[in-house]
Amino acid sequence: MKTLSLELGKALPFLEANAIENLYPQAQAANEALEAGTCAGNDFLGWLHLPSSITEEHLNDILATAQVLRENCDTIVVAGIGGSYLGARAVIEALGNSFEWLANDGKNPVILFAGNNIGEDYLYELCEYLKGRRFGVINISKSGTTTETALAFRLLKKQCEEQRGLDVARKVIVAVTDAKKGAARVTADKEGYKSFIIPDNVGGRFSVLTPVGLLPIACAGFDIKAMIQGAVDMEKATNTDVPVANNLAATYAAARNALYAAGKKIEILANFQPKLHSMNEWWKQLYGESEGKNGKGIFPAAVDLTTDLHSMGQWIQDGERTIFETVISVESPRHTVLFPHDEENLDGLNFLEGRRVDEVNRMAELGTQLAHVDGGVPCMRIVLPELNEYYLGQLIYFFERGCGISGLVLGVNPFDQPGVEAYKKNMFALLGKPGYEADTEAIKARL
Repeated sequence: MKTLSLELGKALPFLEANAIENLYPQAQAANEALEAGTCAGNDFLGWLHLPSSITEEHLNDILATAQVLRENCDTIVVAGIGGSYLGARAVIEALGNSFEWLANDGKNPVILFAGNNIGEDYLYELCEYLKGRRFGVINISKSGTTTETALAFRLLKKQCEEQRGLDVARKVIVAVTDAKKGAARVTADKEGYKSFIIPDNVGGRFSVLTPVGLLPIACAGFDIKAMIQGAVDMEKATNTDVPVANNLAATYAAARNALYAAGKKIEILANFQPKLHSMNEWWKQLYGESEGKNGKGIFPAAVDLTTDLHSMGQWIQDGERTIFETVISVESPRHTVLFPHDEENLDGLNFLEGRRVDEVNRMAELGTQLAHVDGGVPCMRIVLPELNEYYLGQLIYFFERGCGISGLVLGVNPFDQPGVEAYKKNMFALLGKPGYEADTEAIKARL
């Protein structure tokens, strides 16, 4: 099997000589600290060797549960927020038919997502859509008390029980939660739901290779064993015994930090495949929540190209020069579409007749990179041989390992998120939640 590759050639002209190589010792030290468990946040390193530690028995249990849901549901709602849904959504959209939700051919259940917002209209429309449908729920929450997910699950549980009966509901509601504590665990035990455990030492944004991501992906009909194998191979390829110059994750981390030190404060992750839109969103959480602290951090932005060239292209090309770009490039699409002939040729495109659409997209990618480099934007390129389970497994682990190394080189704890809870405290105070009386009085004084 091939492996993904990393190209730095279009970033090097913007750096001093050996700027990336000079960070190799720090990247190696960070990787060794991860391996030894001596780094900041070392109680959340369960993701590091997760791929190679997953047993065949565990995967078969996930697949068996997915099969029960697939046989008994035409629609499956994944209730979760942040890392509890972004990874699954990223993989499902990358691998699936872009129009599967419209095709409704019954080959696979429709996978929907809820519990990631507090939109009243969204929840109403979801519940209306589910009326009369054979739906199930995967409730993903370590605590069971996250407002967005808990609200959605309340609604979905009630509707599922009323619509499908208590016995069927207990069969088609699955909990992915803490092993021993939390509201979701209590509910799962009380109702007799099938459940999977979110390991204590794996943070949400690193959890896609746990049942958090694997169960929804399996429910969608994709090969989670192949995905795990890709992650296992990338785990080996990014270990500490691989020299930094040959270690894709360590090199990526060193390059990002070299660019950051050179004043490039924003990383734009770009793709040329619409199927990778949600992969961008997963990456944004992974890097933003890991590195954005202590007044530091590269801001993670993302664009879908060529689409966003017609909205954000002007800024990228000619705006403030505080950005660099990382392109995810897919070598081989799954399907072939040829440019058709047109007798009138009013659009002047007959010169492309008979050529693959992907050839045009590939030239658009190259032309964009060259234009952005000419506009003063350093550009790195991550190349995937194709979009399948194996290479997505590689990509996910590559980004995870690179994130851990990069955050440590930056000098932050990549595995906590102290700022995430601030809005919750304010929201509960404003809503008058019991136990928040003092906060309520304090925040009212600010209004």
